[in-house]
Amino acid sequence: MTTDPVALTADLIRCPSVTPEEGGALTLLEGLLSQAGFECTRTDRNGTPNLYARWGRRGANRSFGFNGHTDVVPVGNPGDWSVDPFGAVQKDGYLWGRGATDMKSGVAAFAAAAIDFVTDTPPDGAVILAITGDEEGLGTDGTRAILDWMDEAGEAMSHCIVGEPTCPETFGEMIKIGRRGSLTARITATGVQGHSAYPHRAKNPLTAMVALLHRLDTAELDQGTAHFDPSTLAVVTVDTGNPATNVIPAQSRATVNIRFNDRHSGASLSDWLQAEAAEVAKATGVRLDLDITVSGESFITPPGELSALVSAAVEAETGAAPVLSTTGGTSDARFVKDHCPVVELGLVGKTMHAVDERVEIAQIHRLKTVYARILTDYFA
Repeated sequence: MTTDPVALTADLIRCPSVTPEEGGALTLLEGLLSQAGFECTRTDRNGTPNLYARWGRRGANRSFGFNGHTDVVPVGNPGDWSVDPFGAVQKDGYLWGRGATDMKSGVAAFAAAAIDFVTDTPPDGAVILAITGDEEGLGTDGTRAILDWMDEAGEAMSHCIVGEPTCPETFGEMIKIGRRGSLTARITATGVQGHSAYPHRAKNPLTAMVALLHRLDTAELDQGTAHFDPSTLAVVTVDTGNPATNVIPAQSRATVNIRFNDRHSGASLSDWLQAEAAEVAKATGVRLDLDITVSGESFITPPGELSALVSAAVEAETGAAPVLSTTGGTSDARFVKDHCPVVELGLVGKTMHAVDERVEIAQIHRLKTVYARILTDYFA
């Protein structure tokens, strides 16, 4: 049996599944997987669409899983696109459309590989697909909801691949074995409003904000670790909203984002930020309040059985040994890692979230081939 991953990618692109809309994408996959003998369960939570599909018996000794998402980011101004963002146009050797790279091609490739594998060579074990419609959003009711449901239902994956784009330039060059954590701190500086000609009668929140941001921006968090680059802090916005030139404002706000390695935790960085703010508040007399959100902790799946299996499959199909990396942003692997060992392998991600997002058609076929080899070798 041969399931065409390109045709499936195109069908998924035609589903306008902009977060939080399902757009028909999970319904399409549920029908296809059910026909192939997968037991499918919609694990929707709080209006967020999710799909769990298992071939094989529950509680099998070995179960290999794939995780991915069908939701996409907004297209922006459709007039900026050279094609219909949801038209799934094929031209110049590429398949064009929102989600072509991130990550409907990855979902299509692992779904096609799984369907063909269980149909042609039924394994002694289970094959599981965990697909969410809430990866590009907050993520609170997406893959997290699927994993919560799995725990309650007695479902489990022994190992998992997340099909996110992982390669900077060439397919097969990189596997993600971990991710940095992400922390966002929203800072509010509150002083006393006054006339700019009489600054001694006011308490300028901007003075404190600038001082704090300078301390944070010039701090060296670390020099990197064995598997991670140095942690980074970026000031992403400063907002005061003061239209007057003769008024010292009462309040100013700013936001910083930290991408951190395994030398830190969300808690340790939160403590550091609070301590820095307290020093500046003491020196300036301005109140500094921090609202801190940790969207994911750093994690690493140490090189071993899973990364060796995936690397061998990539090298067998591409001729090149992939680099094991922890670069990039966050992904749903940060949730899966609490359930089972997980790595990420997908296509080249250069056009994800961009206008005229597109993926090389030949790469979709190659990704399916790599996933199929992984399944074959895993259950051999």
